[in-house]
Amino acid sequence: MNTSPSSSHTRSRTHVLPALAVLWVAGLAGPALAQPKTHDHAAQQAAGAAPAAAPAVGAANTAEMSDAEVRRVDKGAGKITLRHGEIKHLDMPPMTMVFQVPAPALLDKVKPGDKVKFRAEKAASGYVVTAIEVR
Repeated sequence: MNTSPSSSHTRSRTHVLPALAVLWVAGLAGPALAQPKTHDHAAQQAAGAAPAAAPAVGAANTAEMSDAEVRRVDKGAGKITLRHGEIKHLDMPPMTMVFQVPAPALLDKVKPGDKVKFRAEKAASGYVVTAIEVR
């Protein structure tokens, strides 16, 4: 039996290389086999799948609405400041932030201090309120 360092080194290399290859393949296959936790509408569109129909602006879908308190209303700028709870469909934690309101009539319904349910969407220009109702 040859116990020279070069022989031992060669044997360990022959065991390590296949193990590394298996780990490398598993690392690449893992993300491809993983199921997404959320829907990626952009990926669906790129793949040619039809996206889910979006609710009409101002439509109040209470299943996707979030709770908030109105902090400020700026009708001139078309903006509202809300202290909101979690917005699940946007993966957004509770915070206070300013939203754009493309439909000025929505701002006529609310005033600072009102407790509301609202629907927000991500637009190219930022986050916008598409529906709001006083609780």
